[in-house]
Amino acid sequence: MADDGPARRAVVTGASSGIGTEYAAALAARGWDLVLVARRADRLDALAGRLREESGAAVEAMAADLAHSPDLSRVAARVAADDVALLVNNAGINGYGPFAEVDAALLAKVIDVNVVAPTVLTRAALPHMLARGRGAVVNVASLLAFAGALPPDPLPHRAVYGGTKGYMVTFTRTLAAELAGTPVRVQVVCPGLTATEFHLGTGEAPVAGEARVHDEGGMPAADVVEASLAALESDEVVCVPGLSDPGAVTLLADAERALRAGSGATLAPRYRDAGRAAHG
Repeated sequence: MADDGPARRAVVTGASSGIGTEYAAALAARGWDLVLVARRADRLDALAGRLREESGAAVEAMAADLAHSPDLSRVAARVAADDVALLVNNAGINGYGPFAEVDAALLAKVIDVNVVAPTVLTRAALPHMLARGRGAVVNVASLLAFAGALPPDPLPHRAVYGGTKGYMVTFTRTLAAELAGTPVRVQVVCPGLTATEFHLGTGEAPVAGEARVHDEGGMPAADVVEASLAALESDEVVCVPGLSDPGAVTLLADAERALRAGSGATLAPRYRDAGRAAHG
């Protein structure tokens, strides 16, 4: 992503592993200074040191739990600073499990991290980006946002996680329409299965130890980031890194238009007829 102005700092959340680490590395290699946010201070410090040495970038490490309100407020204040020109909302947890069995507190945390935090941070970033006349926000979602009707096995039990990623897709697309004609860009990237440690835990606590990759494999995280940054250059709002034919996104918009045809004041005959039949 090109940005030749004086504000050339990116904030990357969830930077301590996987896709977040790859965003940090790719942006540092492109000349960006960074603010890295995650729960694991040891990993953040190690990553920050490596990127400073490899790229010469100025790198700040902010240890923060975005489900914790004071931490979120602290990060939001940093995001709102004048030097931030790119926000990557990558932090996320899954809370996988049958909905009726998963701890309710964990599900609330999934919503806090996956929905509340990116919304708050985007709201903090946008006014200054609009005032400066440049900036971008990238939201990391998932192809599970489009998997609502599919049952678990082999997909995970994901009612809340999928719902949060569906929010990110709708939020980003709607915000992009709102910002059309401004110099600020927004993107939602929707990877499929990615080779990270994401599936090694539910997100209640960070995965301990060295960074690992779950056994299921998937697309390399660096490829997800490569697709996202290329799509940002070409103003793609919805980026699906493994999708060869972008026409599927157009088909999605067409299906939505067909659904919105039901917004009229007249009840559909199929419901009216069913009601009459039920009452004899």
